[in-house]
Amino acid sequence: MTVSFSSLFVTFLKLGCLCFGGPVAHIGYFRDEFVVRKRWLDEREYGDLVALCQFLPGPASSQVGFSVGLLKGGFLGGLAAWVGFTLPSAVLMIGFAYGLSWLGDAGAMGWLHGLKAAAVAVVANAVWGMGRQHCQNAWGVGVALLVAGFLIYASSPVYGQVGGILFGGLVGALIYRSKVTDEEKPVGEKVHHPLVGGVFVGIFTLLLLGLPLWVFLYPNAWVEVFDAFYRSGALVFGGGHVVLPLLQAEVVPPGWISNESFLAGYGAAQAIPGPLFTFSAYLGTAMEGEVSGIAGGLWCLVAIFFPALLLTAGIIPFWHHLRTIKGVRAFLLGANAAVVGLLLAALYRPVITSGITGWSSLGISLGALGLLAFTKCPSWLVVILAAIVGGMLL
Repeated sequence: MTVSFSSLFVTFLKLGCLCFGGPVAHIGYFRDEFVVRKRWLDEREYGDLVALCQFLPGPASSQVGFSVGLLKGGFLGGLAAWVGFTLPSAVLMIGFAYGLSWLGDAGAMGWLHGLKAAAVAVVANAVWGMGRQHCQNAWGVGVALLVAGFLIYASSPVYGQVGGILFGGLVGALIYRSKVTDEEKPVGEKVHHPLVGGVFVGIFTLLLLGLPLWVFLYPNAWVEVFDAFYRSGALVFGGGHVVLPLLQAEVVPPGWISNESFLAGYGAAQAIPGPLFTFSAYLGTAMEGEVSGIAGGLWCLVAIFFPALLLTAGIIPFWHHLRTIKGVRAFLLGANAAVVGLLLAALYRPVITSGITGWSSLGISLGALGLLAFTKCPSWLVVILAAIVGGMLL
């Protein structure tokens, strides 16, 4: 089923306005929208897509969204999904760089606490739904619980996520191999030929290796900034919180932006929906020198997302064929159970620990969960209602 550019853009624009709670919460919102409500993907396709994007460097939730756009609308569909999901937070971050700090202390606002409480309900609902699909026996439940426990206590949650999914996949390859059969044709929709995917991977590698050389041989402020943000986006696993030290090391020592301004923008980024990588738009706008203003913000925004989009578009066609192989399918059965564990760990920390701050927020979260689980109320409406109730109670 092909979806139009406009429909993809509007759907992801709505999600970009409402997806609070970080990348794992975004995955919960996406599941509710694309698996439960619109049925663009089934549970298996979506789970496989999430598992793949957790392995790739870059912002996992944005890569999942971009992949959905690719599958449903080709290259233009992927572009519509990325622009729609990224636009709201990018506009807010550019606006903040120009001094639109009229929101005041966002941490003290009741509506924001209501949104965080709604994120608890969305993730909890996703854990339950995906758990029912991917943990149908003792092995699946065991993998999910082991991965969740490991991630909760892991000193490095980012590498723990990759290791946890790898562990689940290996268990699946050992346990489920005899229970799956080869398929005659790939499952889902073909995006493009693997040769085209290879070109995208080649461009990704060429830019990663070639941009530093270009800057060395032909110094240019715009290319230097693009290189700094491109490398930050290409070499980080785990999303926005992990890219912080990389960006700080790239933009503060050269004097492009002060450390105080850097931290102020990062604080503001915590109070907005959508991908945290849009913090780059704030940095590009607020930087001093030739690269600055709206043009600088958009330049840095494209630079930090570009490697993830190239790599995702390059890997998807290979993934389309690999996931039909018996051994790979067995690996994915275990990996999908590990994804449930990843969601379960994130439900505890940081989603519950930051979203449930008292009895009022607990009540909002339980009410939102009830609406999601027992009614056909869409998640976007639940989020808005939670924000309104939070503004009145907190």
